Amino acid sequence: MRFRTEIEPPNASFAIDHAMSVLLLGSCFTDEIGRRLEIDGFKVMRNPFGPLYNPVSIARCVTDSLSGTVCTGADLVEGPRGYHCLDYSTRFSGDAFAVADDVNTTRREMAAFACNASVAIITLGSAFVFYTTKGNRPVGNCHKFPSDFFVRRRLSVEEATDALSDITRHLLAAGIGHVIFTVSPIRHLADGLHGNTLSKSTLQLAADAIAARNPDTVTYFPSYEIMLDDLRDYRFYDADMKHPSPVAVDYIYQIFADTFFSRETKAEAADARKRYLAAQHRTILQS
Repeated sequence: MRFRTEIEPPNASFAIDHAMSVLLLGSCFTDEIGRRLEIDGFKVMRNPFGPLYNPVSIARCVTDSLSGTVCTGADLVEGPRGYHCLDYSTRFSGDAFAVADDVNTTRREMAAFACNASVAIITLGSAFVFYTTKGNRPVGNCHKFPSDFFVRRRLSVEEATDALSDITRHLLAAGIGHVIFTVSPIRHLADGLHGNTLSKSTLQLAADAIAARNPDTVTYFPSYEIMLDDLRDYRFYDADMKHPSPVAVDYIYQIFADTFFSRETKAEAADARKRYLAAQHRTILQS
C-alpha cells in the first residue's frame, strides 16, 4: 500500500554529462539546482544577473545578452541611491558608468558561456510582472523604488508563451542544443493561494506549449509538481512555509539526476561530491 504519490523520473530524449556546460537562469530555485550541479563537478553558469522570476524579464535578459545589446546611461533610472538597472538585481546600482560597464561585461560573459553551452535550464517563478507607470516597461527587480513607480499585473498564457518562445529561439540560435523549463516550487504567498495557483498554472501552460512545439529540443521538468504532489507535506518546507527545505531540494535534484544522468555520469558526480566535501573539511588544531 502506498501512502503518497511518487513522481517517476520523466523520460528524457537526451542526457547531461560532464563534457557539457550548463547555463541556468531564473528564480532563486535556479541557484539551488545550479549549486548542486557545481558540487557534482559540472561546468555551470547560474544567474549571472541575479534571480529573475517572470518570463518577460528572463526573455529580455537572454535577448539583450545574446544579441549584443549595449547598456548606456540612458537605460538606467536615477534614484536616491544612484543609478539603477531595473532589468536585473540590486547589484547593478550605483555610479552610472560603473553600472553600465558591469551590465555590459556580464552580458558578454553570459553570451560567451552560452555559445559553448549544451544545455540551458530556465526556472520560472511567477507570471506576475512589474511595469513602470511611465513607459510601461517590464522590470526584473524593483530596486526598492516606491510602489507608485510600478503597476503589477499577471501575464496571460499567450504573453508568457511568447516570452518562452523568444527565450528558446535565442538560446537555440546561440548553439545550445537543449532547453529545460521548470516551474519553481517556491510558493509566492504574497499573491494569495489562489493568485499563486493562477500564476504557476500560467507558467505551466506556457512551458507545455513550447515543449509541444519543440519536442526535440525543449523539455519540461516537474519541480513544482514534485513538491506539490509527491512531497506534499509542510515538513518539507523551511520555516517561512514558502521555500523548500534542503531535504526537499535534494530530493528534487535526485529526480533531476535520475532523469538526465547516465549511470556513468552519476558515478562521476558522486566522486566530485566526495572531493568537494573533503575540501570543505577543516582539521581542528589542538594547542
